[in-house]
This record gives sequence, structure tokens and C-alpha cells, in this order.
Amino acid sequence: MNSNPDRPPPVHVPELLKGQKALVTGANSGIGKATAIALGRSGADVVVNYASDRPAAEAVVAQLQGHGVRAYAHQADVSQEDQVVDMVSTMVDRLGTIDILVANAGLQRDAPTTEMTLEQWQKVISVNLTGQFLCAREAIKEFLRRGVVPEVSRAAGKVICMSSVHQTIPWAGHVNYASSKGGVAMLTQTLAQEFAPHKIRVNAIAPGAVKTRSTAAPGRPPRRATPSWSSSPTAASATPWTSPTPPSSWPPTCATTWWAPRSTSTVA
Repeated sequence: MNSNPDRPPPVHVPELLKGQKALVTGANSGIGKATAIALGRSGADVVVNYASDRPAAEAVVAQLQGHGVRAYAHQADVSQEDQVVDMVSTMVDRLGTIDILVANAGLQRDAPTTEMTLEQWQKVISVNLTGQFLCAREAIKEFLRRGVVPEVSRAAGKVICMSSVHQTIPWAGHVNYASSKGGVAMLTQTLAQEFAPHKIRVNAIAPGAVKTRSTAAPGRPPRRATPSWSSSPTAASATPWTSPTPPSSWPPTCATTWWAPRSTSTVA
């Protein structure tokens, strides 16, 4: 297993996505960064969205360009409608279209329910849930406008919503986060149902505990004390580049950390 969350595994990835254009939100670190680089290694041109820390975003862009694909960084707060509209419009102007959206941007504002402020609640819902809706809405508009381009993809477009095992597993002290991810699950399924007739694929990924800089931030309680750690058969975590070895009894009879049945397609 690769223990460095910033270093991709030394494997060759065929250019399965050559010619496709991808937007990854929250792509300057963690899962978003790993996803953006994986897409670039597969041949896709990538827009690296970030809310803050432009140097980190530009470092991802440089790494992508090293793989011979086009890439640029775009700062936008996904909870702000005008910024999302501008981000997708700019992408279409610069790259010609959008084929893949990875709605990854998310955050936590943890507190016991009785101590959680309305601002803490609304901030998490606005970024984690409303942000995914806004990005999906704008991407789908372009998918519908362009339609299927057979030489590029059999789909008119792909949306990947980053959810969490906490879309179904309660998480005391994180009611805003768990609620936002429950919303993402139904958002994904509803979009999948609505746009499947248009050959638009909408899927969700529901990872468990993943070691990133944000989850290891100073002052954050050790994640091993949370349900997503303690319920894992392997008591292991993933990094943005790896997942724990699945238990020998797979499929397991209890909730898992990374190998979650919810991390599957919601529409063919």
C-alpha cells in the first residue's frame, strides 16, 4: 500500500479518457487531487477547482500538464451560484465542453447538535449539498446541449458525486455533515433517474475514513474513535490513492470503511 497520500501508485493507466474534459471540484488536495491526477493520467483534460490555496492548485495543474494533458486552475466557491455558472461557462469557452464532473468539494464544521450554530449547519449544507446540485445542474445543461459524441464517449456526460458512508451511517456530533451526505445520496439517485433517458450517467462514491490533510488537521479528534473506523472489519483507512485490503469474508456482514456497497453505480 502507498502510505504517501500525495504520491500516486507506480502503475500505468491507459488513456481511456483521451479527448474528454473533466471538472473536479476541491481538487487542490486530498481525494479531489488524487481524482484529478488519475483523470489526467487516463488522458482527460482537467479543470482543477479550488476555494483557497492557489499554489496547491497550481501544483496539481503542473503535475497534470506533465502527463501531456491540458489543465488549469479555477477558483470558485461551489456554494455560490454565480461562481459555479462562471466556472462551467469558462471551461466550455477554454476547453470546448465538459464531459465529466466530479463534485468532490466538501467540508466539516463539527459540533454537538445542541451547540451547533445555524451558521455551522448552513455552511456545510451549502457546500456539501447545494454545491453539488449547482455544479451538476450547470454540467448537465452542457451535456444536454452537446449530446452524445460517439467518438468520445457513449454517454452524453458523466456526473460523479462524492458522498460518504455517513449517507447511511449516523455520526454523532456531525449532524450537519451526515445530513448533507444523506442528501447527496438522494440527489444522485434522482438525477440518475431524471437524465438516464438522455444518456447522462450519474453515480456516487461513498468512501469511509480516508487519510487526508484535512482529516489530520490539528485539533481534530482521532478518526479511529468514530463509527466509520470502529465498524471496519480491517480497522483500516484508505489514503486518496489506496483502499484497505478487503476482508476475506467479503461481502462483509457489517459496515465497512472503504469497501462500501454504496460505492457503486446508481444507473447503468
